[in-house]
Amino acid sequence: MAPFKSAFDLQLCARPNILSLQPYKCARDDYKDDGTNVLLDANENAYGPGLMLGEIGRLSHGSDSEPTGLKFDLLGLHRYPDPHQSELKELLCKLRNTSVHTSRKIGPPNLFVGVGSDEAIDALLRCFCRPGVDKILTCPPTYGMYKVSAQVNDIGVVEVPLDASNSFALRPDAVNAALTNDPSIKIVYICSPGNPTANLIDKNSLQKILEHPTWNGVIVLDEAYIDFAPEGASLAEWVAEWPNLVVMQTLSKAFGLAGIRLGAAFTSPPIAMLLNNLKAPYNISSPTSAIAIAALQAENLKIMKRNRQSILTQKQRLIEELPKVPGVGRFLGGTDSNFLLVEILDAPDGEPSNKAALLVYETLAEQKGVVVRFRGKETGCSGCLRITVGTKEEVDKFLEQLRSVLAGIYQGSIDQSVVAAAKSKESSNAQDVS
Repeated sequence: MAPFKSAFDLQLCARPNILSLQPYKCARDDYKDDGTNVLLDANENAYGPGLMLGEIGRLSHGSDSEPTGLKFDLLGLHRYPDPHQSELKELLCKLRNTSVHTSRKIGPPNLFVGVGSDEAIDALLRCFCRPGVDKILTCPPTYGMYKVSAQVNDIGVVEVPLDASNSFALRPDAVNAALTNDPSIKIVYICSPGNPTANLIDKNSLQKILEHPTWNGVIVLDEAYIDFAPEGASLAEWVAEWPNLVVMQTLSKAFGLAGIRLGAAFTSPPIAMLLNNLKAPYNISSPTSAIAIAALQAENLKIMKRNRQSILTQKQRLIEELPKVPGVGRFLGGTDSNFLLVEILDAPDGEPSNKAALLVYETLAEQKGVVVRFRGKETGCSGCLRITVGTKEEVDKFLEQLRSVLAGIYQGSIDQSVVAAAKSKESSNAQDVS
């Protein structure tokens, strides 16, 4: 056969915005889970799934001999799953109908469920933003997937940073000014509690944006970490009061079910209908649906709440113990999540330092088996590490190794290969999203 020269040219065939897309990194890209590391990097629930499990991981009513009757039939896997997920939606609405923020009730017509919150983030962009024309607004430092998803969809990003001098508070007047000046902004993404800031957004500040007199767009409140905040903090039911409010949640965090990838978007019925119309017909698998439904039963909600209390207890330990470690600076942001944002100093009584924070990050992971998250390149977070709250044993090890590593840095005994790796990490262009 004669040689054939293909006319295919990837650089001309692929979309320009995809060719120029910066790669992003999730928490596991830097350090894989080899079964031995203490993983305090991805804001997972270290206490495990919020499910009543026996010793072999079987769902039970308190003993391995009494299964819960999980509604999942392996013999039914040849059938497609429920495209509407009505039972799951009923349970999610029941959980969030607290009557704290409104007397109105939300139901399945107010809900979209997807593959993690990321599906809702992307679906909203495809629903409301025209590629190459419209924009979104974000408030950094914030979750990186808003920007990545916008880039994938060829949508511009306008940034109105949080107020770093005021515990990363939302700046509603600045947001409203941006919306007034640029009507091409169609969506505002706000994270509450923030990531990596761990603080709740003030409800009155959010209302001020919702009451913008001329802007025609959607406000998305990302409540991935809401179950670690004080009771009644969720604004999910508040979508009954506002036609353009979307509240996203997930079972990945407090429920300890990151592996099933289940997210939800509470909103007005018209928006929910649009999201449901454009989704893939069977986007939630049967196993995912069955596990999520089980997690929302009363006996398993008790397990979730017990695990949450353990996390809150260990978080308080970190709040009390970290300031005693020479070289640890201030906590930035708030304490309304399952992680803390903390400064690392260039000397015991020094200044916040990205170099020092990177050295701590690299050394903990590569020499001590403890993985946290470097956040020093985020707006207002110079010299910061984000530390997920782990179990008591994990917190014990983290505190011990942090003291050791910081002492080694200040004494000049840290291996130079780690220094080189840290400098390389600091200059990386990849986007961190976790």
